[in-house]
Amino acid sequence: MTQRIALYPGTFDPLTNGHADIIQRARKLCDKLVIGVAINREKEPLFSLDERVDMVTTAVKQMDGHTPVQVVPFEGLLMHFAQANKAQMIVRGLRAVSDFEYEFQMACMNDKLDPTIETVFLMADPQHQAIASRLVKQIARLGGDISHFVPPEVEFRLKDKFS
Repeated sequence: MTQRIALYPGTFDPLTNGHADIIQRARKLCDKLVIGVAINREKEPLFSLDERVDMVTTAVKQMDGHTPVQVVPFEGLLMHFAQANKAQMIVRGLRAVSDFEYEFQMACMNDKLDPTIETVFLMADPQHQAIASRLVKQIARLGGDISHFVPPEVEFRLKDKFS
């Protein structure tokens, strides 16, 4: 029997409770979940690649679930990474209509590159719809309470970055 492998890619700078919710829900759809932590030369992340991989790995270890999760850094074309990991689906979280427009375009392009890999959209839980890594960093930078937006380890690391 073929193992259903899903890929959840992202920059995760930092990992938020919204990301964690998508991870938990994606685990129910597959036999193995690969979380691809992207190296994106166009963005200037606050956290290094190693820090981001470590934050995601730490958060996953604290989650319930029987589906194995592998956290892997990647650079380059997402579809090449998906193929290298034998993924049959790419999981994407949607918070708003603006997310859908961008993600829909990406899904269409990815389908042209490899029609055997499906894109699965998961709607953000209403309590996490407003959470964006960019906003969390801004709140943390200005000394605001981010405890409702990120896992405790991420909150600690953000406070440490801005202290």
